[in-house]
Amino acid sequence: MTAFLVILVILLFGITVWQMSRIFQLARTKPVGYADIATDKDNNSQGYLMIAFLIFIYVLTGLSFWFWYGTLLPESASEHGERIDNLMLITMIILFVAGILTQALLHYFAFIYRGNKERKAQFYADNDKLEFIWTIIPVITLAGLIIYGLFTWTDIMNVDRDDDPLIIELYAQQFSWSARYAGNDNTLGDANVRLIEGKNGLGVDMSDPNAQDDKVVREVHLPVGRRVLFKIRSQDVLHSAYMPHFRAQMNCVPGMITQFAFTPTITTEEMRQTDHIINKVSNINNIRERESEKLIALGEEPLEPYEFDYLIICNKICGVSHFNMQMKIVVESEEDFNAWLAEQPTLAEEL
Repeated sequence: MTAFLVILVILLFGITVWQMSRIFQLARTKPVGYADIATDKDNNSQGYLMIAFLIFIYVLTGLSFWFWYGTLLPESASEHGERIDNLMLITMIILFVAGILTQALLHYFAFIYRGNKERKAQFYADNDKLEFIWTIIPVITLAGLIIYGLFTWTDIMNVDRDDDPLIIELYAQQFSWSARYAGNDNTLGDANVRLIEGKNGLGVDMSDPNAQDDKVVREVHLPVGRRVLFKIRSQDVLHSAYMPHFRAQMNCVPGMITQFAFTPTITTEEMRQTDHIINKVSNINNIRERESEKLIALGEEPLEPYEFDYLIICNKICGVSHFNMQMKIVVESEEDFNAWLAEQPTLAEEL
């Protein structure tokens, strides 16, 4: 790698010297010749290349949608996710339409007004009407998007509304997640990193009566249709609790508690039966089968078949094992959730 970087630096230095020599040559008061003056043939070729590049951009964009559309997320599995998706869709439509039109105009003007010895350029000092049009249109568009986004975000982040949410703490540390359920009282006990000791890895204050029935787990279970309020802490560095299928993300900041709430609407089993996930799982397992054949030929264990699960992942590059920070989420019926939670031991029992 070091040798490659050295070669790259030398190459870039050589290109810089060459470009500087050309600049010095063009800056001479007496031109040496006419090799650097564009001819009509040069202008025509550059003009047609601009049109060709425009076509290339559009074809590449179309092929990207055709081949990689399936890598997009499936329908949202949370109540607020539909509004997030609508906001994203509207924003992308506006950006794509504006980008396609402006890119087409840019290349068209570069082609139609390419250099020609028989034509002189007209100079306009200013045009107030045009400047007003291309200023006011982006202002109105961006203002509309920002206001729509602010109202959407404010409504989503209204986590304190009175609807008796299920309280769960997400605890991030290099490089794993833990979750703490509030128990029967649905009230989390106090916690502080200074109280971390032995099995008490989350620093829960066991002298707090509310902490006695708290339950720490390594897998999150959520009841479908019930609002969940996540209280989020970090032990060491900045992490980010990202739950893509629920369109939820919140930073985990050391020294403070952040929060995010949503209502899951699709169980894990229901999501596994959607066409999008079925196709995705099939494609992944086809790849794993091909890789397993290679491993078997080398005398190694084959890869296990992939099965879809909701996940919490870290969306910050938090260290060398950042990729390990993921925790499974199971969305299930209220009855199954209650049965699972009843099986989990309390902190008082574990400590």
